[in-house]
Amino acid sequence: MSVLEFWRTHSAELAGLLWQHLVLVAISTGAAIVAGIPIGVLAARHPRAGAPLVWVVNIAQTIPSLAMFGFLLPLPFIGGLGGRVAVTVLTLYALLPIIRTTLAGMRSIDPALIEAATSLGMTPGQRLARVELPLALPSIVAGIRVASVIGVGTATIAAAVGAGGLGEYIFRGLSMLEPTVVLAGAIPAALLALTFDGGLTLLERFMRAALAKGRIGSVLRYVGAAGVAAAAAIGVTFALTRSDPATIRVGSKNFTEQIVLGELVARLIETKTSLKVDRRLNLGGTFICDRAVRSGDIDLYVEYSGTAHSAIFHEAPSTDPRQVFETIRQRYASAGVTLFEPLGFENTFAILVRGEDARRLNLATIADASPHSPGWQAGFGYEFLQRADGYPGLAKAYGLTFKGPPRAMDLSLIYRALAQKQVDLIAGDATSGLIEGYDLFMLEDNLRYFPPYDAAIVARSATLLAHPELRGLLQLLSGRISATDMRRMNHAVDVERQDPAAVASAFLTRSGLR
Repeated sequence: MSVLEFWRTHSAELAGLLWQHLVLVAISTGAAIVAGIPIGVLAARHPRAGAPLVWVVNIAQTIPSLAMFGFLLPLPFIGGLGGRVAVTVLTLYALLPIIRTTLAGMRSIDPALIEAATSLGMTPGQRLARVELPLALPSIVAGIRVASVIGVGTATIAAAVGAGGLGEYIFRGLSMLEPTVVLAGAIPAALLALTFDGGLTLLERFMRAALAKGRIGSVLRYVGAAGVAAAAAIGVTFALTRSDPATIRVGSKNFTEQIVLGELVARLIETKTSLKVDRRLNLGGTFICDRAVRSGDIDLYVEYSGTAHSAIFHEAPSTDPRQVFETIRQRYASAGVTLFEPLGFENTFAILVRGEDARRLNLATIADASPHSPGWQAGFGYEFLQRADGYPGLAKAYGLTFKGPPRAMDLSLIYRALAQKQVDLIAGDATSGLIEGYDLFMLEDNLRYFPPYDAAIVARSATLLAHPELRGLLQLLSGRISATDMRRMNHAVDVERQDPAAVASAFLTRSGLR
């Protein structure tokens, strides 16, 4: 019943995400049909020419979907956040089943029929259009059915690059550790896949029955009508979803605090201006958000000074908060990005152990934990394992050695893994509400290894020039959010299961900003 209640209270949002999901699958599958059928025909008629193309598509199919998004994001034209890169990836994955079934359908045609058509004086083009393709259509439709089902599933991952769709709920639920929200996206996606599969199965049976009765003409008319309807629907969708210059695109990384801050900024803009806001929350991480704000895929998001200093700009480590802030302000300015004054809190990396272990072993600092680390299993987020201010430097500074390589896992899962004794030490966020919720203990960074991590808004300077009212509005948030405020908001989402949008609205009301 909780899932049904969630759908009822988020009905408008659910409808929008479902429509986005449908559009992504429809456009990508349509593009795969347009490209895949000719490749399949070429491979059937001219194997030597078609084989390299089929080989390339086979290779693309073996690349994991998240890795494919990562490869394509930096590319011009097809890269960047949003629908373009999502449609490109989905099209690549849809190509293989369509090419293979087209090839199989062409090869299954009785050679006697081809010979008869040739004897009647048909040219190769006429033979293809009037005999071969109609006879191969049921097999081709079977491939389209498989491609569409694959597309529905893969499209959920597209939410990580700001393409929308039902994956928004899945990623949001994972970041909040809320199964209800995950199911709110997963169930409609599964039903959508079953609908595509069932509808195209009926179409395949209809075509086979029509061909068995010699009704090739009716099959062609049916396919033509479906193609025209699909093209019209796609055209209307593009017309309705053209970018509006009066829309501000607010981004965030993929953990609770970032989603709350993204909602807070978005709602402040909506409340105080006539501008529309496009939320591109829960994006993949630091590097995706940074690339997005530089390329114009988003207009602003919240970054942390130490993260920008070490991970984005690769500056030498520094523990002076003002020096770090001024350095990254200048580096951002040279890239056409404005860095606002800090929001008022710092979210440093928190090296965490279970509260019971800290009390039993009398642990207070990271140095206290070092002698015990050889018997422990560590767990860290993907970024922390690779960053200059992450695990390698931390292990060297404190002499940490674990009984095995650290386990890499998503930040949304790492706190629960520690609480459930799957790992013994993690790197989390100092402002996370799950620290209290799971009775975890934050070890003091007594060697001051970590640089300062002051949260601040970064925004495209071009956007601020186009909308001058934004600068003063965003400055209202500087110094207004304390670490206690942020910890309470995170706790409300992660532990009390409140909606991030409601938590952000409540804070704006309490602070007199709404």
